[in-house]
Amino acid sequence: MEPEENIKLHAIMIPVPLQGHIVPFINLAIKLASKGLTITIVNTQQIHQRLMKAQSISDGTLDYDIFSEARKSGLDIQYTTISDGFPLNFDRAGNHDQYMEGLFHVFSAHVDDLVGNLVNSNHNPPVSCLIADTFYVWPSEIAKKYNLVNISFWTEPALAFTSYYHMDLLRINGHFGSQDYREDMIHYIPGVDAIEPGDLPSYLQDPEPWGIMHRYIFKSLEDARKADVIICNTVQELESSTISALQEIKPFYALGPIFPNGFTKSIPTNLWRESDTVPWLNSKPKGSVMYISFGSLANITRQDTLEMAHGLLLSIVSFIWVVRPDNTWNLLPSRFEDDVKDRGLVVPWCSQIDVISHPAIGGFLTHCGWNSVLESIWYKVPMLCFPILTDQFTNRKLVVSEWKVGFDLCSGRILRQQEIAQKIDCFMTEADKLRINLEETRKKLEYTLSKNGSSGSNYKQLIIDLKSRILQKARVTRQAYFSMVRKKIFVWNETHYIRSI
Repeated sequence: MEPEENIKLHAIMIPVPLQGHIVPFINLAIKLASKGLTITIVNTQQIHQRLMKAQSISDGTLDYDIFSEARKSGLDIQYTTISDGFPLNFDRAGNHDQYMEGLFHVFSAHVDDLVGNLVNSNHNPPVSCLIADTFYVWPSEIAKKYNLVNISFWTEPALAFTSYYHMDLLRINGHFGSQDYREDMIHYIPGVDAIEPGDLPSYLQDPEPWGIMHRYIFKSLEDARKADVIICNTVQELESSTISALQEIKPFYALGPIFPNGFTKSIPTNLWRESDTVPWLNSKPKGSVMYISFGSLANITRQDTLEMAHGLLLSIVSFIWVVRPDNTWNLLPSRFEDDVKDRGLVVPWCSQIDVISHPAIGGFLTHCGWNSVLESIWYKVPMLCFPILTDQFTNRKLVVSEWKVGFDLCSGRILRQQEIAQKIDCFMTEADKLRINLEETRKKLEYTLSKNGSSGSNYKQLIIDLKSRILQKARVTRQAYFSMVRKKIFVWNETHYIRSI
């Protein structure tokens, strides 16, 4: 049998078809390939088509290889696409529940075909690992079928993962799925000193968690329990107690922050065409602009949009506001852009890294998506938090209560224009208080990415772990094979003996 150090790892990577998941998957694929792994990364055909159209790379055809430049640099990384079970022109956002049912019940058949073809190909090295997004319901079944190491990639913080992982504890204690819903502080989740019910992921806050999204997410987290390994885009030094508690249950590797490197600029990751905001930002004083974005998925209501717009009209702060074309572009008050043209810029989408890394940016009014949180810390941009759904409430707790690098936008979930204007103006004048904590938190990210940092150590240990598991699977397979052969020989001998009598 081949020595462990000589084993070459080949991983299939499959992200959930959402902007906030595709980005860390692509960044992780580059990172793992740079450490010697062979990677085959898979997008759905519809996502690939959107990436191409957004970047004007092609007319949306499926034959463009987004990793060609990375391969020229010596990385062994392949790219392929797969049907999600729906026609390319099917309106997934407009038929959300139907689409989710398809991901729940149909998509796994397409994945099975793809993985089977890759496993049975003559690729060298052979496929040995499946790295699937935790928000899939099928990885354990497919990994078992093809004898692959099952690696679940959690793209959110460890605090959100452990909240889902211990939902049975929440249910038993009446903090989830109970008619007598409790609102007192939660102290019983391992590795978590205390968390308020309002800081749990939104799907654990719903009094009637029976919809398609609840069923899908809870089934995916149930499947993640069967994974061999969990990898997470978080930082050991920022969530040490939570991660330590999870590591007592299952191998859990904090590999974050999983940021882009030099190759990623040549790889399309945005689903919308980017507006060039840099010339406008160049005309603004240092630290004077508020960047406002609620991410690639969350939709704020029409009323919230109007309150936000009127709050910005009342405010004195300059701003860039991302209003996605699939959401509320036509809901802004009439003449809004004319009224704020000297100090405001409204765009349908932009390169967030280019914006928040610009010296003119003084703050980020954010939905608290996990990528946005990590990027804001890296570029030392204070956050004004308005979470909308899923892990964003949990992320807000980390930003505001734990690390103290941001403030809450409003006391509740309802926006009021006067409160928005007041909070934005006060935030921009008091942001320096947060920058002290941002400086310290940024240093932890720098350290974890350094030569002796935890992230680098965890990558090394993960690779050792995976090679060991592949060897173990090979031994088990070999033992099963010889056991089967011995059984067949025994049956043949018995039959032959009886016949001879």
